[in-house]
Amino acid sequence: MTDTDGSNVLFVVLDTVRKDRLSVYDDDVATTPNLREFAEEAAVFEQAVAPAPWTLPVHASLFTGLYPSEHGATQENPYLEGATTLAESLSAAGYDTACYSSNAWITSYTNLTAGFDDHDNFFQIMPSELLSGPLATLWKTMNDNDTLRGVADRLVQAGNKIHEHLAEGGGGDTKTPQVVDRTIDFVDESDDFFAFINLMDAHLPYHPPEEYADRFAPGVDSTDVCQNSKEYNCGARDIDDEEWRDIKGLYDAELAHIDDQLDRLFSHLKETGQWEDTTVVVCADHGELFGEHGLYGHEFGIYDPLVNVPLMVKHPDVEPDRDDETTVELVDIYHTILDAAGADGRGESLQSHRSLLSPEYREFDADLGGVPRGDVGFVEYHQPVVELRQLEGKAEAAGIELDEQSRFYSRMGAARTPDSKYIHCTRIPDEAYDLVEDPGETANLAGTDAEPSHLEDALWAFLDEVDADWPAEADGADGDVLNGMDSETKDRLQDLGYID
Repeated sequence: MTDTDGSNVLFVVLDTVRKDRLSVYDDDVATTPNLREFAEEAAVFEQAVAPAPWTLPVHASLFTGLYPSEHGATQENPYLEGATTLAESLSAAGYDTACYSSNAWITSYTNLTAGFDDHDNFFQIMPSELLSGPLATLWKTMNDNDTLRGVADRLVQAGNKIHEHLAEGGGGDTKTPQVVDRTIDFVDESDDFFAFINLMDAHLPYHPPEEYADRFAPGVDSTDVCQNSKEYNCGARDIDDEEWRDIKGLYDAELAHIDDQLDRLFSHLKETGQWEDTTVVVCADHGELFGEHGLYGHEFGIYDPLVNVPLMVKHPDVEPDRDDETTVELVDIYHTILDAAGADGRGESLQSHRSLLSPEYREFDADLGGVPRGDVGFVEYHQPVVELRQLEGKAEAAGIELDEQSRFYSRMGAARTPDSKYIHCTRIPDEAYDLVEDPGETANLAGTDAEPSHLEDALWAFLDEVDADWPAEADGADGDVLNGMDSETKDRLQDLGYID
C-alpha cells in the first residue's frame, strides 16, 4: 500500500498530436470518437500550453515541474540531471511505477525513466534492457573517449542504414498495441499504480495499419508521400495541396488507431473495477505543422499548432466541462499528479496553485512584466541543433545554401495568453499575434500600434526568473547532443527523422 490516500494515476501522452485533429476539439473530425466519449467525463482544456515544441524538454518538464531552462534537458545537453522526477516521488510514496513508450528520448540514456520500477521502449533491434544500467554507462564512456568514439560511430552508421530502410519501406510498425498490453498487465498486478505511456503513432513517418489507412487515406501509398520534414523545410522538396491531403489522411489514420487502442485500455480499467479509482490525464507533448508558416513537422517554430496542445483530465475534483478561458501550462501536470496521488514531491514540492485539482489553481501572488502570472504560459525552444544538422545535410545534397539569419539557426521563446502571443527569436524579427481575430497567426503585429508589448515584457521577466542562458545570437553549434547516445537510440531517432 502507498503512504498516501491518493488515487491510481494513468498518464497518457499522445506524441505529436494536433488539437484540431481530435474529435474532442472539432465535432466535424471523425478521428477519435472514443476520446470524445472519455471527454464527457473529463475536464477539457482549450488553452493548454506546452513548454517547448518537442519531446525531450516537454517530458522533462512533465516529470519535474520545471521549465526547460531550469531542468536543462535540451538539445545542447540531452540529459535530465540533478532533478527528482515525478516517478521517484511516487515510488517513494509506495506507488508501483511504470513507463511504456517507443519514443527514443524517453530512455535511461536521457534519465527520463528515473524512478520507474518498470520501463520498456519497445525498440525493434535491441531490447530496452540493453539500453540501461551498465551498458548505457559504457556507451557514454566510449563516446567520451576519442579513440573509442570511431568504433561507436561505425556502429551507429550501420544501425542507421537498417532503420532508414525500414522507415522508407513502410516498416517500423506501431508499438501501441504492445504498450497497451504491457500497461494492462502492469495495472492488474498493482494495488496502487502510476502508469505513464507515450503513444508515438502520430509522429513521422506515417505508416498506419491498413484498416485505418483505408478509412482515412484510401488509395494512398505511404511510401510515396514526403515523410521527411527536413527535405521540405530546406526547400529541396515541394508538397502540393493533393499531397498535403494525403499526408493529413495518413496522420488522421494514425490518430484513429491510437483512439481504438486507448479505448481498449480504458475499457479494461472499467471492466476490472479500476476506473473510478484512477486519475486519468491525457495530453499531447506538442503538435505538428503541415505547411503552415512554410514548415513541416515540429521544428524551427513555436506556433500554436505546435504548442497549444490538447489536455483532458478525469478526477472527482475536476468538474467535467470545457474550459476555453484558463491558461494551463503542461508544467502544472506535475503538481496535479502529485496532488491526485496525495504526495508532496521529493524534488519540486507540490504547489497547490499549480494543481488543477485545487480551487486556488493559477492564483499566483505576483505579475510578470505587468501581466498576471496566472494568465500567461511560456514556451522555450533552445537551439535545434539535431534538426539543423540534418536540415543542412538535405540542403547541401540539393545544392541549396541555407540563410544563417533565419529561424533555422534561432533560439526562440514565447509568452501566450488565450488572447495574444509574443514570439522572440534570436536571428529574425519578433512576431506578435491576436489569437482571437487571427488564430492562424498570419498577421504579425510586432512593431505596430496593435502589438501586445506587455507580453514581450512578460517573456523577458520569465526568462530572468528561470535564469535562462539566452544567447545574443544562437550559433547552431552541435555541442555534445549525440556524443553520449547509444547506437539503438540513435537508430530510433533516425527512424523518426531527427538524424540521418
